[in-house]
Amino acid sequence: MELTGSFTLSEDVVAREVGEETMLLDLASGTYFGLNPVGGRFWQLLEEGRSAAEARDCLLDEFEVEADVLDADLSTLLDELAAKGLVATV
Repeated sequence: MELTGSFTLSEDVVAREVGEETMLLDLASGTYFGLNPVGGRFWQLLEEGRSAAEARDCLLDEFEVEADVLDADLSTLLDELAAKGLVATV
């Protein structure tokens, strides 16, 4: 999924921080999905209403990571979240 695309977060997902991870619980299926600190922060920014591109820019400011590495990782994460029904394209 492209970072410039539009998508929505599933209303059936509850996010909670557990230690250094963010756990996503899909209430519809009862499955959990764990996110590392960067992925958890990305989810938090999306919940705040930021676009994926805006969230990416925030992450570049907050974490020491190369832009191309972050872009690839976030695209992969969005693909995984979409496959699990946690996000959907608009």
